[in-house]
Amino acid sequence: MPATVTSISARRQGTFVVLEAHLPGQPARNIGVYLVDPASDRVWLRMRASYDGLVPDKKIPDEDVEVLDALAEDIRSRAAEMGAEAFLQWMEDSLSNVVRVGERQTVEVDAFSRVADRLFDQHVEKLAVDPFRTHVPLYSLRAAAGGLGDEMASEAEDWVRAPEDMRLDPGVFAAHVVGRSMEPRIPDGSLNLFRLHPVGSRQNKILLIQRFGVTDESARYTVKKYTSQKVSTGEDEWRHERIRLEPLNPEFEAWDVEPQDFAVVAEWLRVLE
Repeated sequence: MPATVTSISARRQGTFVVLEAHLPGQPARNIGVYLVDPASDRVWLRMRASYDGLVPDKKIPDEDVEVLDALAEDIRSRAAEMGAEAFLQWMEDSLSNVVRVGERQTVEVDAFSRVADRLFDQHVEKLAVDPFRTHVPLYSLRAAAGGLGDEMASEAEDWVRAPEDMRLDPGVFAAHVVGRSMEPRIPDGSLNLFRLHPVGSRQNKILLIQRFGVTDESARYTVKKYTSQKVSTGEDEWRHERIRLEPLNPEFEAWDVEPQDFAVVAEWLRVLE
């Protein structure tokens, strides 16, 4: 199966709890989400950035503020040490004071980072989305390829948090890659970042390719390493002698294409999750 890009990967099951603050004389207030991937025993944690205003018109006791401020770092550290599931079980059995956990719930997941943000939006507070500064659009493959022309609108299905160390621009987007042909570098079902309309040499770059003349929608778009051989046809002129789309997984075969048979949609940048 060729590696393709899509908006929906194979669904997985996640387990999450909402973390609650129980302050004296106040109703419970949601302060975070603890999302577990049972397959990898890894946690995705989203916590309030500040506890100012958690209790309107009332000062939170200093000792409680200290507990809440240290909470996110403590949870991450102990989950890494014990394992996400074991630490969740410990919290369920042990927490009973300022911080408590709600009932376990299950959720379908395409990307845990994205679902953690969505759960935080739903249960705690709305995360600020600053397009192309903190977040990038999540596109279906067809919408991403729509950037090649004006025949379709490319509206984001959602916005995905980008790595803090990455410089963004309006050409960067997220999409899922499905298939094993680019493993291990691009895992099957992973969420990835791409940049539309790459400039410069394509040689040895990993590209999102749209293939023309292919009726199967799932095979029309592929992610492959691009290599080419060129021959000179005169002064400062050349032509492609061979263009090859190559998988990274040796279990899959490369194939040759003609220039008129494909278009480059975007350059692969990195695995997001």
